[in-house]
Formats: sequence, structure tokens, C-alpha cells
Amino acid sequence: MRIISGKYRSKRIKAPEKIKVRPTTDFAKEALFNILMHRFDLETIGALDLFTGTGNIAYELASRGVPEVYAVDIAGNAIQFVRKTAMEMGLPIRPLKSDAFRYLKKTGQVFDFIFADPPYDLENISEISNLVFENNLLKENGLLVVEHGHRTDLSRNAYFQEVRSYGKVHFSFFSV
Repeated sequence: MRIISGKYRSKRIKAPEKIKVRPTTDFAKEALFNILMHRFDLETIGALDLFTGTGNIAYELASRGVPEVYAVDIAGNAIQFVRKTAMEMGLPIRPLKSDAFRYLKKTGQVFDFIFADPPYDLENISEISNLVFENNLLKENGLLVVEHGHRTDLSRNAYFQEVRSYGKVHFSFFSV
């Protein structure tokens, strides 16, 4: 994986093979960040990366100037890798080992941007947006983006705005 832009532009990060994840493709990541750059001043927002895996999105956010990124994953080895990498690069990432659903139910944090990249075959994927809005986890004009495969349709969920497709990667956008 590589960081596309910002302070660490073009930096390659090699994740250990023991972390079983499917990182967001560079093509899809670049498209997502083009949208974010037009919507937010990244140097002033707070962000949450759910199901962070290798930290791909968290690194990109931090490299582009986001002052605080929370990175949540249930896998201890993933969180250890993100913690180590963020420390080595001096990135403002706070890795947290937690079940994403439990985290959404218990956190008191409110974010400008929340990104969720769960396993594509996760049965309760639609609960992510429900929990974010039921628990008021987005600030006014905030944005939730859920990455998913082509078989998932989140268009019936509350606060759904649109879906965009980039090859096999689909992003559903939610906002109040």
C-alpha cells in the first residue's frame, strides 16, 4: 500500500502478511480523497477509521493534515502494526483495539468524517450507519462513508445520500 498525497506522499508501507485484510485500492482511495478535499478543510477535522486493518485510510488522512485520527479494529495484530507505523512516522493516529459495533455504541467522541471498511461479507453492515446516527457521532455537516462490495445495497438506510463505484469498490455516503 502507499500514501497518495500529503506529507508522506508516495511512501510505501508493507503490512505483515499475517494481517488478513483487503486494503482500499489506490484508484478508489484517490477518488474518495478528491471528494473529501472539496468538502472539508482536512487540517481542521476529526476522523474515525473503523475496521482500519492495515491503517491505509488512517495514514492517508494523517498525511494530508488531519490532526487526530482514531483507528479502530478488533484484530490485535492490526492495531499493533498501525500503532508502530504511526509512531515511526509521527502521525497523529490513535489506534484502538475494539469491536467496531461496540465502539460505536460506547464512544462519546463526535467526528467530522467517519470511514468504515468492514469485510464485504459482513451480515450486519447496515448497522454501521444506524449506530452512527442513533448515537449522534457525526458533527453538523459531517460525513460517513461505508466501503462495500457490489452485492450490498445501503440505499434504504436513513441519511443515505449516494453510492459511488470504483471498479469492485463501492462507497455509500451518508450525511444529515
